[in-house]
Amino acid sequence: MNRDAVMSFLSSLVVLAAGLLIGFIILLVSNASSAWEAFRTILTFGFSGIRNVGDVLLGATPIIMTGLSVAFAFKTGLFNIGATGQFAFGGLTAILIGHNFTGMPDGLRIVFALAAATAAGALWGAIPGLLKAFRNVHEVISCIMTNYIGMFLVTFLIDRYAFNPAVGKSLALPEGSNLPTLGFEHIFREEFLPGFYRVSRVNAGILIAIIAAVIIYIILEKTTFGYELKACGFNKDAAKYAGINQNRNIVASMMISGALAGLGGALLYTSGTEAMGASNVLLPYGFTGISVAFLGLNHPIGIIFSGSLVSYLFLGGARTQVMGFSIEVVEIVISVIIYFCAFVFLVKTFLGKHIGKLLRFKGDNA
Repeated sequence: MNRDAVMSFLSSLVVLAAGLLIGFIILLVSNASSAWEAFRTILTFGFSGIRNVGDVLLGATPIIMTGLSVAFAFKTGLFNIGATGQFAFGGLTAILIGHNFTGMPDGLRIVFALAAATAAGALWGAIPGLLKAFRNVHEVISCIMTNYIGMFLVTFLIDRYAFNPAVGKSLALPEGSNLPTLGFEHIFREEFLPGFYRVSRVNAGILIAIIAAVIIYIILEKTTFGYELKACGFNKDAAKYAGINQNRNIVASMMISGALAGLGGALLYTSGTEAMGASNVLLPYGFTGISVAFLGLNHPIGIIFSGSLVSYLFLGGARTQVMGFSIEVVEIVISVIIYFCAFVFLVKTFLGKHIGKLLRFKGDNA
């Protein structure tokens, strides 16, 4: 078995276990009598019924996309902390198209909304890419600024063109503007009374997210374009010496990264379960995507599983509110778990130095 693969797997387990341990301590401090029950719920609720499994997949869809966004940029030597703004612009675009292009056939309108949201995310991602390529402005700085500019602009546009004053959020999309469920409602449902079912709203978005992960894997690992992008990330001077256009690749990388985040926003707001808030608050999905990317070790296929795991923890954490835990405590616990996931590369380095040398891997050429 490959040593690097084992170290990667072990490091992910270590950071996850550490985050869960600290989370459990927080639950104990908050409400010791219910701490174990709440902790057990976080660990098991997502698998306690087939409907919950569907809800895990539904929640995983947008953060898989933002995880892919962060990972793609990171693989090419860039840190896209602007996925939040790109995500918001993609979601806004899908909402506006869903409301204003009702003359289109339903299927065509959904495809158009997803494509336009992807383009909107790419355009918003191009801004830090261009600044990095041609003015050497660090992408973290420009991404932070575009996040806030995007937040205020999206709030303004929602308030002007798609605001529902009854809930303080965007108007609900017409049914024909939401993603099809593809029959998942017949799989991910539970009967709670004879003839009455609780149904998950999981939809085609999860399949789109999985397909996107596979496509990104192929681009990065099986194409010349992907090789050039990674070469610029690993060593820009060597890439330049080899004749690779570094500036073009920086802009392309940030645009693809932004496109993934923008598509994630569209998948969330065309799911029929979410409305976009018209308040000046940064959406959490882009930041969660950072931890999802790191927990998945920036591997596109690994991000499918890390995104699903994070969604699983969120679902169980939300359930603990009925046990007397305030939403603030729940958010702290889940945030701590997610935060620890960001240390996966540090733990991997530590394990590689101090534990890996004690193991023997047959056929390891490292």
